[in-house]
Amino acid sequence: MLIFKGKHRRPSKAVRVATLAGVAGAAVAVPMMGATSASAASVATWDKVAQCESGGNWSINTGNGYYGGLQFSNSSWAAAGGTKYAPRADLATKSQQIAAAEKLLAIQGPGAWACAGAGNLTSGGPAADVDTSGSAQTKSAPKQESAPKQEKPEVKKAAPSEDRASRSTERKSTGHGNYTVKAGDTLAKIAKAHGTDWKSVYKDNKSVIGGNPNLIFPGQQLTV
Repeated sequence: MLIFKGKHRRPSKAVRVATLAGVAGAAVAVPMMGATSASAASVATWDKVAQCESGGNWSINTGNGYYGGLQFSNSSWAAAGGTKYAPRADLATKSQQIAAAEKLLAIQGPGAWACAGAGNLTSGGPAADVDTSGSAQTKSAPKQESAPKQEKPEVKKAAPSEDRASRSTERKSTGHGNYTVKAGDTLAKIAKAHGTDWKSVYKDNKSVIGGNPNLIFPGQQLTV
């Protein structure tokens, strides 16, 4: 039963006993698993091991057959139950990798990691307090750029202080079209009501409206 390869390749006594127990029956294996359940280490310890194993990069994949911050081989990752989080260690979160590492530590002991000494990793200790929810594979949806807001031409109300001469200059012509501008109208509103667009209305009535499509006046007669 050679499921461990690479750095996580040295089966501990517990693994050998479990393999033999499989021949005798499951009843023999149950006490053995209970004996290894106390194997754990703190998050700080796992951080030190990861710093030595991968430079602390929990999503590393260099293509050498080892993945994630603790450099799991795929066989070790699967044996430690990591595949319930992600297909490979580098695709799982840091917390999920640590949770799987605790199980591997219980199975193989510190010898599963070449850098165990760098982090003072031992078989006994309190379990790491980690949250295994979430997924490192989740990517945020691409941000959609909102369409630029198009200013709607509006009827400009003349200020009381504007003199009549100025307003008469702005109001090029009252026109002779089929639609009379009312207070509150915009070219966009008029165009929509007639099944067209404001640019077309402006183009057809530029001689009446003048150079500013935002400036139309009640009483103007536009061709729509």
